[in-house]
Amino acid sequence: MADQRTIIVTGCSSGIGAYCVRALKADGWRVFATVRKFDDLAPLEADGIEAFRMDYSNTDSISDFVRDVTAASGGRIDALFNNGAYGQPGAVEDLRTDVLRAQFETNVFGWHELTRQIIPLMRKRGLGRIVQCSSILGVVPYRYRGAYTASKFALEGLSVTLRMELQGSGIHVSLIEPGPITSRFTANALAKINENIDVRNSVHASDYRRQLARLDGSAGPNRHKLGPEAVYAVLKHALNSHNPKPHYPVTTPAKQGLVLKRLLPADLFYRLMRWVD
Repeated sequence: MADQRTIIVTGCSSGIGAYCVRALKADGWRVFATVRKFDDLAPLEADGIEAFRMDYSNTDSISDFVRDVTAASGGRIDALFNNGAYGQPGAVEDLRTDVLRAQFETNVFGWHELTRQIIPLMRKRGLGRIVQCSSILGVVPYRYRGAYTASKFALEGLSVTLRMELQGSGIHVSLIEPGPITSRFTANALAKINENIDVRNSVHASDYRRQLARLDGSAGPNRHKLGPEAVYAVLKHALNSHNPKPHYPVTTPAKQGLVLKRLLPADLFYRLMRWVD
């Protein structure tokens, strides 16, 4: 259909991305989904979703995807939902610089490159929606998540600045800031801490044991965790509202964290967050 709205959604192999692309298709959008691994294309294609391989950490991969999706859409991209990311746990002092750099390559620089390449398509039509799936950790810090927190703080700064710079262009920018959401995120984080952090020899070894128990599920379920449909509910507002919000916190812990940060003196707030586990 000539008037069918089009959207790019990244990170669609599981979790938020996998849910949202299917919900968007059901709501009438033409969806272009990206995954990092070839093996993850087939389940999306089986559901009638146009799927592409793209790696945020590879600029050529991003450019190839933009070329292909521009050709497929005839240059019409109504919305971009940047979602693909990963979390690198570990105390800041235990993070090698190359590990921190890799976190930023995917979570910040890759998102920035894709967004920069899509904006000209939106400018030609004088409209567009850019929605960034950030995190409450882009606003509120959390121990042993320094790399991920830093990447999301950077994303927040870039995105709100971009929102101001695009004012009047017809292109709107919004940030979704979820707390705990059901996905493979924690399983991937568990793999990253084992891959890149010397847990046994760290001065934080005892704290890491608690963190690992949370990541592998042995500490019990998180009663505050919501399903990806909670993210989709606010994504719909960001895509459809005449006046989309700059920030959309999701889950009770995320909303509570924002309120406490606003109300408490900084020193008291950070001391309180020191004991959040």
